[in-house]
Amino acid sequence: MVVHPVVTWAQRSSETEPEKNILFITIEAQDPQDSKIDLTVNALKFTAKTADGSDTYELDLELFDKIEPEKSHWNEAGNHISFIIRKAEPRAEYWPRLLKEKLKLHYIKTDFDKWVDEDEQDEQADDGNMDMANMMGGQGGPGGAGDLDFSQLLAGAGAGGAGGPDLSALASQLGSADPSELLREVSEEQQEDEDQK
Repeated sequence: MVVHPVVTWAQRSSETEPEKNILFITIEAQDPQDSKIDLTVNALKFTAKTADGSDTYELDLELFDKIEPEKSHWNEAGNHISFIIRKAEPRAEYWPRLLKEKLKLHYIKTDFDKWVDEDEQDEQADDGNMDMANMMGGQGGPGGAGDLDFSQLLAGAGAGGAGGPDLSALASQLGSADPSELLREVSEEQQEDEDQK
């Protein structure tokens, strides 16, 4: 049987700063096996098997407008696959919806933890809150993530649950750490935890 995983999303936009012109998309799938992700200029496709192999997760999203796959990133952590996707066209206004067609799909939802109203984007950045655009754009601060104790960060981010660490909480704690280093080290930390069980 084909199952559509839950998708949550939010966005930012900027006419002058392309690295702030992004989509946050999270795919939630229970114990996905053999995941395959295909990110093209106008679509996001995901397939995986369920843990027992009886069902197949399938997602084929034709996005509202073009994106830049080579400047986009994702991380698989437990039951969540988190994407930061760069929109191709820098503009001040938000996309009116995630998908090209005007469809209401029950498995696509707004990510209210990451959502910021269009007219409040600059205030959000000024408050010093999570700026994943800078992090994922490789704009890491001095020292990167190398000197951090990830076990402490994971504990502080509520990583004890079955869904894995809350990457947005980690990001806010880390400030401007290099994202690729963060994602690699978080994955290594999770693997060590699994190996110890």
